[in-house]
Amino acid sequence: MSQTLKNVGKRVIGYPEHIVPVISTKDWFSRVFRRDPIRAVADYAISLFPIVTWISRYNARWLTGDLIAGLTVGIVVVPQGMSYAQIATLPVEYGLYSSFIGVLIYCFFATSKDVSIGPVAVMSLTVSQIIKHVQETHPGQWEGPQIATTLSFICGFIVLGVGLLRLGWLVEFIPAPAVSGFMTGSAINIVSGQVPGLMGITGFDTRAATYKVIINTLKGLPRTDLNAAWGLPSLVALYAIRMGCDHLSKKYPRRARIFFFTSVLRHAFVLVVMTIASWLYTRHRLDSKGKAPIKILGKVPAGLQHVKAPEIDTNLVGALASQLPIATVILFLEHIAISKSFGRLNGYKINPNQELIAIGVTNTIGSCFGAYPATGSFSRSALKSKSGVRTPLAGILTAIVVIVALYGLTPAFFWIPNATLSAVIIHAVADLVATPRQVYSYWRVSPLEWVIWLAGVLVTIFATIEAGIYTAVVASLVLLLIRIAHPRGQFLGKVLLKKDTPGCKEEREVFVPMKDNGIINSDLKVVPPSPGVIVYRLEESYLYPNCSHINDVLVDYVKAHMRRGMDLSTIRLGDRQWNDPGPGRKGSSVSAQEENAKKPVLHAVVLDFSSISHVDTTAIQSLIDTRNELERWANHPVEFHFATILSPWIRRALVAGGFGLGASASTAPQEIAAVVPYRDGLRDRQLSELREEQAKELDVETGTAYPDSINSVDRKKEQRCDDTFGHTLPLETPFFHIDLAGAVNAAESGVGRWESENAS
Repeated sequence: MSQTLKNVGKRVIGYPEHIVPVISTKDWFSRVFRRDPIRAVADYAISLFPIVTWISRYNARWLTGDLIAGLTVGIVVVPQGMSYAQIATLPVEYGLYSSFIGVLIYCFFATSKDVSIGPVAVMSLTVSQIIKHVQETHPGQWEGPQIATTLSFICGFIVLGVGLLRLGWLVEFIPAPAVSGFMTGSAINIVSGQVPGLMGITGFDTRAATYKVIINTLKGLPRTDLNAAWGLPSLVALYAIRMGCDHLSKKYPRRARIFFFTSVLRHAFVLVVMTIASWLYTRHRLDSKGKAPIKILGKVPAGLQHVKAPEIDTNLVGALASQLPIATVILFLEHIAISKSFGRLNGYKINPNQELIAIGVTNTIGSCFGAYPATGSFSRSALKSKSGVRTPLAGILTAIVVIVALYGLTPAFFWIPNATLSAVIIHAVADLVATPRQVYSYWRVSPLEWVIWLAGVLVTIFATIEAGIYTAVVASLVLLLIRIAHPRGQFLGKVLLKKDTPGCKEEREVFVPMKDNGIINSDLKVVPPSPGVIVYRLEESYLYPNCSHINDVLVDYVKAHMRRGMDLSTIRLGDRQWNDPGPGRKGSSVSAQEENAKKPVLHAVVLDFSSISHVDTTAIQSLIDTRNELERWANHPVEFHFATILSPWIRRALVAGGFGLGASASTAPQEIAAVVPYRDGLRDRQLSELREEQAKELDVETGTAYPDSINSVDRKKEQRCDDTFGHTLPLETPFFHIDLAGAVNAAESGVGRWESENAS
């Protein structure tokens, strides 16, 4: 399509249509449905199983990395799985069930090679709170394992549906500081709840609010018993081994790999040593009921004891209904955050929808094995990544380690001290607390998001995890809505940049924001546009939440800085609008008129649309209202120029509102989104008559009107793009401009025309 440019002296108005072409609804439908439906269905089916895209290329080098990583994670996931089951107030074997199913199923659906699915601390704590809630509201009806497996099935089914419907983009509404806030608060909650078990302190509810648990723990320190002899050394040993290996790996970088795997084995090493110590101490001290002088795990059933179809009690589902949102949010929020993080670190991209499918299938199938809700684990994923994992197939090797432990090591689990498991939990969960450096980065980037982070932490500590995550998420959404509803925008002025170097001399104008004093830098001189022209840059999409705000900004600026076209002193009081105060009191009317006369006459408004990606009907109606208000104030038509429109749909919407055509405003629609189809008033009729009279005298090359001299044939040429529904779209849009400089030059070229016409 040829360029529709018009040269007027030294200025160019118009728009190269091949850059932003006219688009119709027919074009849109053809783009949406251009794919072969059979091929689309086949691609969708293949995308559900990412393993088929890489398993045929599997090789020995990949196997080596997966073998090391799978075995390494397996050694860690066994003690962690049992520990996290205790947080969930479930028998420890349920943690092993969740660990086995999580790592086994995930590898078939994963788009992340690093993530390890299984029981995690935050989800385990949430499960314990849900079990407590159900048992308090329905005492004696359901046991904890049934509640947990039912929760796993329902939440997994919900997340699976979200993934299949490709609604993973919903996760993007929750920013990183909100996630970090509730994770930090949850980690503090878990650590505080495990300290009493570490020290052997009893006599209060460790599931209460975090601050209450901390206070009661401090009060109960004198009641510390023999369990601390197993708990405190375990915690000290875990940190000592990790810190020692980190120090040695820095001192001897060539042996860093050896020290890394030594550090990884610390969980198994401490657990084995403390289990042996527990066995040596308690084997001859069991009472008649088999109770030991310290708290130990006791009997752990061997193998998969609960493989069956999940028993879904409808009454239990009703009891869980109020708790499903928080469990579902935590289930996919933590997993997506972790998978995205490791994808960025290791240079690959994850598919959020497929990841939701993965954890949905994992939890749905897991409920058949007695598993409770499982999701991505940060600590095990980091360990898996550092171990050199190459593909998601490493999860199968981890599953082998877990199933071997379930069938072969359960007799030894009998002697594991609970205090040692508490030490393992504290050591693992403490890494989830945000570091001071990370918190400071939130403050540097966005103080408001730092406040959201802090609110999430404090509410979690002083209330519940549920309240903390809701607070962080709702606060983030409110901040997003505020930013959309009150977008930043700037009135612009010019700065002349000169480049004078040997062999290169260049001058060009750039547009920068103006402050009240017209200066943003003492070394720069910002020149406002010609009197009567205002240039405004919008920095958000132009939509119904913010269009009223933008209308107020433009109208208020014009009323404060531009001359009022009608002299109200000549109009009788009874003919004025009730809310128009007029020129002021009698004593001040003269000075007010003189002050008004000093202001420039409004000629044109230039809007920079370079940051606009979407507009809607309400926004176009608001822009029409802005045009009407400004023309009432100026008492003559006002040009609206638009620069850098990047979307053909935005161009189409503006044309529908009567913008960009250079036509008389009398022919433009006064309402495009009428709620009540009523419009009347003497002022509107007078302004319409004025527009029509002035339009007859204007030439299309110099202003805002198509004169009567343009015959009907020319008008038909201007509208030659057929829409799907039989409408036509204008191709000639002289008030749409490629760049801001061209728009401003076009607007400034007609400054002073109205004064000269009125003078003549």
